[in-house]
Amino acid sequence: MVVRSWNLFHGNSVPPGRRAYLREMVKLITVDRPEIVCLQELPVWSLRHLGEWSGMQCTAAIARRPRVGSARLGGRLTDLHHGVLRSALTGEADAILVAPGFEVTGEQVVEVSRGGLRRIAQCLRLDGGILVANFHTTGDDQLRRVADLVEDAEQAIVAGDANLRPGEGSTYDLLRTRGYSEPLAGRIDQILVRGLPSSPGFAWPDERRRVEGSLLSDHAPVELHVG
Repeated sequence: MVVRSWNLFHGNSVPPGRRAYLREMVKLITVDRPEIVCLQELPVWSLRHLGEWSGMQCTAAIARRPRVGSARLGGRLTDLHHGVLRSALTGEADAILVAPGFEVTGEQVVEVSRGGLRRIAQCLRLDGGILVANFHTTGDDQLRRVADLVEDAEQAIVAGDANLRPGEGSTYDLLRTRGYSEPLAGRIDQILVRGLPSSPGFAWPDERRRVEGSLLSDHAPVELHVG
Protein backbone atom coordinates (compact mmCIF):
# COMPACT_ATOMS: atom_id res chain seq x y z
CA MET A 1 0.00 0.00 0.00
CA VAL A 2 1.19 3.49 -0.81
CA VAL A 3 0.54 5.81 2.14
CA ARG A 4 0.97 9.59 1.93
CA SER A 5 0.49 12.59 4.17
CA TRP A 6 0.42 16.27 3.22
CA ASN A 7 -0.33 19.54 4.98
CA LEU A 8 -1.95 21.49 2.16
CA PHE A 9 -1.45 25.00 3.62
CA HIS A 10 -5.06 25.79 2.63
CA GLY A 11 -4.11 25.43 -1.02
CA ASN A 12 -1.47 28.14 -0.95
CA SER A 13 1.83 28.22 -2.78
CA VAL A 14 5.21 29.36 -1.47
CA PRO A 15 5.33 32.30 -1.30
CA PRO A 16 1.54 32.65 -0.90
CA GLY A 17 -0.16 34.47 -3.75
CA ARG A 18 -3.59 35.68 -4.74
CA ARG A 19 -4.82 32.34 -6.09
CA ALA A 20 -4.88 28.90 -4.48
CA TYR A 21 -4.10 25.47 -5.92
CA LEU A 22 -6.17 23.20 -3.72
CA ARG A 23 -7.79 21.20 -6.51
CA GLU A 24 -4.40 20.75 -8.18
CA MET A 25 -2.89 19.60 -4.89
CA VAL A 26 -5.51 16.95 -4.26
CA LYS A 27 -5.22 15.68 -7.82
CA LEU A 28 -1.41 15.63 -7.60
CA ILE A 29 -1.29 13.59 -4.39
CA THR A 30 -3.83 11.05 -5.68
CA VAL A 31 -3.15 10.85 -9.42
CA ASP A 32 -1.34 7.50 -9.28
CA ARG A 33 -3.99 5.88 -7.04
CA PRO A 34 -2.36 5.50 -3.61
CA GLU A 35 -4.23 3.47 -1.03
CA ILE A 36 -4.23 5.99 1.85
CA VAL A 37 -3.75 9.77 1.88
CA CYS A 38 -3.92 11.86 5.07
CA LEU A 39 -4.46 15.59 4.55
CA GLN A 40 -4.21 18.50 6.96
CA GLU A 41 -5.09 22.22 6.73
CA LEU A 42 -8.01 21.97 4.35
CA PRO A 43 -10.53 24.82 4.10
CA VAL A 44 -13.93 23.54 5.21
CA TRP A 45 -15.59 24.43 1.89
CA SER A 46 -13.35 21.94 0.08
CA LEU A 47 -14.63 18.85 1.89
CA ARG A 48 -17.58 18.33 -0.45
CA HIS A 49 -15.19 18.22 -3.42
CA LEU A 50 -12.58 15.77 -2.16
CA GLY A 51 -14.26 12.63 -3.44
CA GLU A 52 -14.71 14.11 -6.91
CA TRP A 53 -11.16 15.49 -7.10
CA SER A 54 -9.48 12.34 -5.79
CA GLY A 55 -11.70 9.44 -6.84
CA MET A 56 -11.27 8.07 -3.32
CA GLN A 57 -13.43 7.52 -0.27
CA CYS A 58 -13.28 10.58 1.98
CA THR A 59 -13.60 10.82 5.76
CA ALA A 60 -13.24 14.38 7.02
CA ALA A 61 -13.23 16.16 10.37
CA ILE A 62 -13.59 19.87 11.11
CA ALA A 63 -11.07 21.33 13.52
CA ARG A 64 -12.36 24.92 13.36
CA ARG A 65 -15.56 26.10 11.77
CA PRO A 66 -15.78 29.06 9.34
CA ARG A 67 -16.07 32.48 10.94
CA VAL A 68 -18.67 33.67 8.45
CA GLY A 69 -22.15 32.36 7.71
CA SER A 70 -21.12 29.32 5.69
CA ALA A 71 -18.09 27.47 4.39
CA ARG A 72 -19.02 28.40 0.83
CA LEU A 73 -19.21 32.12 1.66
CA GLY A 74 -15.89 31.91 3.46
CA GLY A 75 -14.38 30.34 0.35
CA ARG A 76 -15.73 33.08 -1.91
CA LEU A 77 -14.37 35.82 0.33
CA THR A 78 -10.99 34.10 0.57
CA ASP A 79 -10.83 34.00 -3.23
CA LEU A 80 -10.14 37.74 -3.06
CA HIS A 81 -6.60 36.91 -1.92
CA HIS A 82 -5.73 33.46 -0.60
CA GLY A 83 -2.24 34.45 0.46
CA VAL A 84 -3.55 37.13 2.83
CA LEU A 85 -6.74 35.55 4.18
CA ARG A 86 -5.77 31.84 4.30
CA SER A 87 -7.90 30.20 7.02
CA ALA A 88 -9.20 33.41 8.62
CA LEU A 89 -12.68 32.94 7.14
CA THR A 90 -12.83 29.38 5.77
CA GLY A 91 -12.20 27.36 8.91
CA GLU A 92 -9.92 24.33 8.92
CA ALA A 93 -10.39 20.59 8.45
CA ASP A 94 -8.43 17.37 8.06
CA ALA A 95 -9.29 14.34 5.93
CA ILE A 96 -8.37 10.72 5.29
CA LEU A 97 -8.72 9.51 1.71
CA VAL A 98 -8.98 5.75 1.17
CA ALA A 99 -8.91 3.85 -2.10
CA PRO A 100 -12.15 2.26 -3.32
CA GLY A 101 -12.48 -1.37 -2.31
CA PHE A 102 -11.62 -0.93 1.35
CA GLU A 103 -14.39 -1.11 3.92
CA VAL A 104 -14.13 1.96 6.16
CA THR A 105 -15.54 1.65 9.70
CA GLY A 106 -15.03 2.95 13.21
CA GLU A 107 -14.71 6.64 12.37
CA GLN A 108 -13.70 8.71 15.39
CA VAL A 109 -12.58 12.30 16.03
CA VAL A 110 -10.74 13.27 19.21
CA GLU A 111 -9.72 16.75 20.32
CA VAL A 112 -6.07 16.66 21.40
CA SER A 113 -5.60 20.32 22.37
CA ARG A 114 -6.34 21.66 25.85
CA GLY A 115 -6.80 25.29 24.98
CA GLY A 116 -5.70 27.76 22.34
CA LEU A 117 -5.88 26.63 18.72
CA ARG A 118 -8.13 23.58 18.46
CA ARG A 119 -6.30 20.49 17.25
CA ILE A 120 -7.79 17.08 16.45
CA ALA A 121 -6.93 13.53 15.50
CA GLN A 122 -9.24 11.42 13.36
CA CYS A 123 -9.27 7.62 13.19
CA LEU A 124 -10.86 4.91 11.10
CA ARG A 125 -10.38 1.20 10.44
CA LEU A 126 -9.76 -0.49 7.11
CA ASP A 127 -11.61 -3.77 6.59
CA GLY A 128 -12.19 -3.94 10.33
CA GLY A 129 -8.48 -4.29 11.07
CA ILE A 130 -5.81 -1.67 10.37
CA LEU A 131 -6.25 1.54 12.36
CA VAL A 132 -5.48 4.70 10.39
CA ALA A 133 -5.01 7.91 12.39
CA ASN A 134 -4.56 11.37 10.87
CA PHE A 135 -3.37 14.14 13.17
CA HIS A 136 -2.39 17.79 13.25
CA THR A 137 -0.76 18.71 16.54
CA THR A 138 1.35 21.38 18.17
CA GLY A 139 3.90 20.30 20.73
CA ASP A 140 4.84 17.16 22.58
CA ASP A 141 1.78 17.03 24.83
CA GLN A 142 -0.62 16.92 21.90
CA LEU A 143 1.43 14.31 20.07
CA ARG A 144 1.43 12.23 23.26
CA ARG A 145 -2.38 12.28 23.24
CA VAL A 146 -2.31 10.90 19.69
CA ALA A 147 0.10 8.17 20.83
CA ASP A 148 -2.24 7.23 23.66
CA LEU A 149 -5.22 7.23 21.28
CA VAL A 150 -3.64 4.49 19.15
CA GLU A 151 -1.91 2.63 21.99
CA ASP A 152 -4.08 -0.51 21.81
CA ALA A 153 -4.03 -0.94 18.02
CA GLU A 154 -2.07 -4.02 16.93
CA GLN A 155 -1.80 -2.77 13.34
CA ALA A 156 -1.71 0.99 12.88
CA ILE A 157 -0.73 3.71 10.43
CA VAL A 158 -0.38 7.10 12.09
CA ALA A 159 0.24 10.09 9.82
CA GLY A 160 0.16 13.85 10.01
CA ASP A 161 1.81 17.11 10.96
CA ALA A 162 3.35 17.05 14.45
CA ASN A 163 4.95 20.50 14.34
CA LEU A 164 7.70 18.61 16.16
CA ARG A 165 10.87 16.97 14.85
CA PRO A 166 12.39 13.73 16.10
CA GLY A 167 14.62 14.56 19.07
CA GLU A 168 12.24 17.27 20.27
CA GLY A 169 10.14 16.13 23.21
CA SER A 170 9.69 12.53 24.37
CA THR A 171 6.79 11.19 22.30
CA TYR A 172 8.79 9.92 19.33
CA ASP A 173 10.86 7.82 21.74
CA LEU A 174 7.66 6.57 23.37
CA LEU A 175 6.30 5.51 20.00
CA ARG A 176 9.51 3.61 19.29
CA THR A 177 9.11 1.66 22.54
CA ARG A 178 5.55 0.83 21.46
CA GLY A 179 6.80 -0.74 18.24
CA TYR A 180 6.30 2.07 15.73
CA SER A 181 8.63 2.56 12.77
CA GLU A 182 11.36 5.17 12.75
CA PRO A 183 10.24 8.75 12.11
CA LEU A 184 11.62 10.72 9.20
CA ALA A 185 14.67 12.63 10.45
CA GLY A 186 14.48 16.41 10.50
CA ARG A 187 10.79 16.53 9.54
CA ILE A 188 7.62 17.61 11.32
CA ASP A 189 5.45 15.61 8.88
CA GLN A 190 5.48 11.90 9.65
CA ILE A 191 4.02 8.49 8.83
CA LEU A 192 4.57 5.87 11.54
CA VAL A 193 3.60 2.21 11.25
CA ARG A 194 3.14 -0.58 13.79
CA GLY A 195 2.44 -4.27 13.27
CA LEU A 196 2.94 -4.14 9.49
CA PRO A 197 6.04 -4.31 7.27
CA SER A 198 6.88 -0.90 5.83
CA SER A 199 9.59 0.88 3.88
CA PRO A 200 11.46 3.91 5.25
CA GLY A 201 9.56 7.13 4.79
CA PHE A 202 10.71 9.88 2.43
CA ALA A 203 9.73 13.43 1.57
CA TRP A 204 8.94 14.49 -1.98
CA PRO A 205 11.53 16.69 -3.70
CA ASP A 206 10.39 20.22 -4.46
CA GLU A 207 10.12 19.62 -8.19
CA ARG A 208 7.50 16.93 -7.65
CA ARG A 209 5.14 19.49 -6.09
CA ARG A 210 5.83 22.38 -8.45
CA VAL A 211 2.91 23.30 -10.75
CA GLU A 212 2.92 26.14 -13.29
CA GLY A 213 6.14 27.38 -11.72
CA SER A 214 4.63 27.57 -8.22
CA LEU A 215 5.80 25.48 -5.28
CA LEU A 216 2.68 24.01 -3.70
CA SER A 217 2.33 24.26 0.10
CA ASP A 218 4.97 25.12 2.68
CA HIS A 219 5.18 21.38 3.50
CA ALA A 220 6.45 18.56 1.30
CA PRO A 221 4.31 15.41 1.09
CA VAL A 222 5.76 12.41 2.91
CA GLU A 223 5.29 8.84 1.74
CA LEU A 224 6.07 5.21 2.52
CA HIS A 225 4.97 1.75 1.43
CA VAL A 226 3.19 -0.71 3.71
CA GLY A 227 3.13 -4.43 3.05
